[in-house]
Amino acid sequence: MIKTPFNITIVLFFVVFISRIDAQTKRKFKVHTIAFYNVENLFDTINDPNKYDEASPMMELKTGRSEVYTKKVQNMASVIAKIGAKTSKNTPAVIGLSEVENRTVIEDLANDSALLKKDYGIIHFESPDERGIDVALLYQKALFTPVSSSSHELQLRDNDGDRDYTRDQLLVSGYLEGDLIHLIVNHWPSRSGGEAKSRSKREAAAALNKRLIDSLQSIDPYAKIFSMGDLNDNPNNTSLKKILKAKGDKTRVGLKGIYNPMESFFKKGLGSNAYRDAWSLFDQILITKPLLDDDYSSFRFYKAGIFNAQFLITKKGQFKGYPFRSFSWGGFTGGYSDHFPVYVHVIKEIK
Repeated sequence: MIKTPFNITIVLFFVVFISRIDAQTKRKFKVHTIAFYNVENLFDTINDPNKYDEASPMMELKTGRSEVYTKKVQNMASVIAKIGAKTSKNTPAVIGLSEVENRTVIEDLANDSALLKKDYGIIHFESPDERGIDVALLYQKALFTPVSSSSHELQLRDNDGDRDYTRDQLLVSGYLEGDLIHLIVNHWPSRSGGEAKSRSKREAAAALNKRLIDSLQSIDPYAKIFSMGDLNDNPNNTSLKKILKAKGDKTRVGLKGIYNPMESFFKKGLGSNAYRDAWSLFDQILITKPLLDDDYSSFRFYKAGIFNAQFLITKKGQFKGYPFRSFSWGGFTGGYSDHFPVYVHVIKEIK
């Protein structure tokens, strides 16, 4: 029989005792997902005489519109149900949407079997966009309580001085389980006509976004703001770098500064949409400095992600590796969207 020296026994006792204390005092956190998804032309099957919706992929279908619409809604709901779920064990607490035609399609989305039990509320305003598409916000009523919402018009002019109608920016303020947060949902002007030619439009959108952020910070410098959307610009474009002054390095973000967690993904060559064999990261979520603080008595930024699950990727053909989009060559593919969703996780310590 091997005898253990007394002093070694004491050491072993303390190691075991300390490890038990560490296990008992391990910090626990509540996690929520805040997401954004361009749902690619989520249009209904009814021709609206007040919109140019007849040019939408849904209205261009010659047959089977109802079946396609049902499948499209189901596909979108199935994706939303999975965004960030591996970490949060829940569907997104809040999700911004773009390319929705009207409130009806959002209601159909929220009432799909994949999301119905989560009891999502809807915030939506009709915008003057010439394509008839809007932005919107879905939120779990049990987790988020909105206190104010407003739609902010982006006024643009073309070369002839005529109005160029585009999407409004949606601002929603409310309480995420007791924490006041502000969310701005964007869908900035496209690159139609070329990046350089259309650049000023997105810079104007960034300027409007900056004014909204400034207005919130003038009331509260410590405002927790999420600005999300399909920006049609990458993290390194002037709209984000020079106008919003968004930074990809947390340590360089000042009190009223903006952090872009998507910039690190872009530098690695990752994207949320693809065009002509090149990836872009147009879908982004930006956050303000107070969400980076180390005080976890309220919700703080944990990590960001691009939800590019395998089932969302085209498996074969000319666009192999691209997002598996819904509509192509005048028909329905059975796919999802030409954009991947993006998300951030926020965490709060459970005392």
